[in-house]
Order: sequence, then structure tokens, then C-alpha cells
Amino acid sequence: MTQRIREFLRNRREDGPCMVLDLEVVRDNYMKFASALPDTRVFYAVKANPAPEVLHMLATLGSCFDTASVQEIEMALAAGATADRISFGNTIKKERDIARALALGVRLFAVDCQAEVDKIARAASAADIDDAKVFCRVLCDGAGAEWPLSRKFGCDPQMAPDVLEHAYRQGLEAYGVSFHVGSQQGNTEAWDSALAMAADVFRACGERGIILSMVNLGGGFPTKYLKDVPAVEAYGNSIFNALRRHFGNRIPETIIEPGRGMVGNAGLIETEVVLVSKKSEADEVRWVYLDIGKFGGLAETMDESIRYPIRSERDHEGEKAPCILAGPTCDSADVLYEKQPYMLPVSIEIGDKLLIEGAGAYTTTYSAVAFNGFPPLKSYVI
Repeated sequence: MTQRIREFLRNRREDGPCMVLDLEVVRDNYMKFASALPDTRVFYAVKANPAPEVLHMLATLGSCFDTASVQEIEMALAAGATADRISFGNTIKKERDIARALALGVRLFAVDCQAEVDKIARAASAADIDDAKVFCRVLCDGAGAEWPLSRKFGCDPQMAPDVLEHAYRQGLEAYGVSFHVGSQQGNTEAWDSALAMAADVFRACGERGIILSMVNLGGGFPTKYLKDVPAVEAYGNSIFNALRRHFGNRIPETIIEPGRGMVGNAGLIETEVVLVSKKSEADEVRWVYLDIGKFGGLAETMDESIRYPIRSERDHEGEKAPCILAGPTCDSADVLYEKQPYMLPVSIEIGDKLLIEGAGAYTTTYSAVAFNGFPPLKSYVI
């Protein structure tokens, strides 16, 4: 917790759980990414935290933006980004949204099948636009990631040249390849096999007379939760070495899409203990119910994939015991950590405050609906 956040929490008016994010930490993270891969453009993944203050500061610093919807495109533009610094990175887009993005000046689009290429080609043709670019996302196994991504996005690498050739034949620029090695990726070498696949797609397209220009290295850069993670510089060195290994001296243009790694460690959540109970007199494990749960912003505790550091104002009091953590809603799925309980002070009481650290990413955005009437998570950017 930064001193700025500590002061804010000390002086804030009590109004339920909240996420507080320190912009200075985000600034520092951006500079580290820009330094670690100096020849790579940074496309911040807006979905991680779309707070206007975050987007404006990053736009001022020169960041580009990875967006998943027209609404995110408009957020990036409102923050000061120009359209040439925006990628429509979702492979699942309505044709009218593609048309709107093109009208706003966006020219860079992700695809993973020929049907998606057709939508972009039709929208571009209708608008008499001849400079739209597409990159094809290929499947990646995500081994080593704490939040692996599914088969929902991407195609088999063997299929990618056909998709890109189809784009080329439709009058679009077949621009490059993308992949994602899985969110919260702790293995700095995870990009090696993915870049080998990307190089194969480059060669296959080259044999068809189609020269690709760009590799989108995706996100996956971690933030610190309970375990230490490698420094951004370690990822940069590993990625550069893999690029040299698989592309030789003809290294393509590259972009990265950090989200969690950009804002995760910049924010924390303050939450209140609502109830402490046991299910039986003989039960050695207590249930600690908080005023925030999966539906209030902690969706990434699903399957206990993301384990946040949790601090108590009673940590200094000594003895701790295992606790199951749960949210306040009337839904039995709203249990955060049961398979592997958390150790919390035995003296913890109703009304105590807990601090959930590393909560700057994917918390306010997952808390979008007032389920059971509990309001969405309040967010403060300082």
C-alpha cells in the first residue's frame, strides 16, 4: 500500500467497499514496460481498468490502447488517444460495430476466422476504406499462467495462413499474427514457443506472396499477489531473445497488451467484515463474510485462480487460524476461498477492515451489475 492510498483511506468517508488506485504506480509501470521493450509499442488493455484518469494519463505518456468494444474505443478517444493508436482486439465483433470503429478512424482489427474477415471487408468496402489492417490470433496453450485463457479466442496456427490470405484477397492488409500466453504468466520463457508458431505463420504467408509485418505479443505480464513475480525487464530480455531466435535479423514490428501488469499493483480494496461464524461447534475453520464478493468485483477468485494478498488491522496481534472467505450475496457460489482457506487473526471481529492488495485490475470492471441490490464497487483514482 502506498502512502498516498494510506492517507486517502485514513481520511475517506465510510461508504462501503471501495477500490483505490494510485496513478503514480501506473505511471511507473508504464515506464518500465516502455523501457523493457523499447522497440515495441505498448497497447494498454482497456478492459483491465478503464478509469478515465488512467486512460488520460497513459494517453499523455504515449500509450496505445487495446479495446474490445466500440465503447472502449470511445473511452480511449475521449482520453486523448488518436485512432491510429487504437486496436479493436476482440475477435468477436458485430458488423455495425466494425463500421462504427472504421468511422471513428480505427484501422487495426483482430480476427481468427474467415467469417470475421468478411465482416471487416464488407464494412470497409461500404465505407470506401482501403487501409484496414487485420492480424490473426492463433491458439496458445497458456502453460504456466495462473488465469489460463480458453479456446474461445484464436485459431489453429495451421489455419492462420488461410485466414490471412483470405483477408489479402478481400482487399484488406494482412498485417500480422497475435497470441496470448495466458494471464498472470509467471514463466518468462512462455513467449518462446508462441513466437516459433508466429514465425511459421510468417513463413507460410511469405510462400504465398503475402508479407506480414507485425507480431502482437499479447498480454500475460503479471502483477504481484502472494508470490513474487519476475521483473518486467526479465520478460523483455526473454522476449527479445526469442524474437532473434525465431526471426533472425528480420525482427517484425511488435506490440504488447499489458493490462494486469499495468494497473494490478496500483490498487487495493478496503472491505469490511460483516460476519464471523462456524458451521458447527466442532468446526475448526471459521467463515468470514465480507461486504464484497465475486459479484462485487472479485470474480477472479473463481476456482481460486487469483489469490489476493489480504491484510488485517489485527495482523500484529499474533495467533492466526484458517478462515473461509465469502461475499455478502444470497448466492451459494459467492464463496471466495474454501479449498485453500486463508490464515487470519483469531481476534478478527465484525466491523473490522481488511485490505485486499493487488486489486487494481479486473475488479471495478467485473463489478458492473448491482446483484442483490449491492451497488457496484466504488472506485477512487488518486
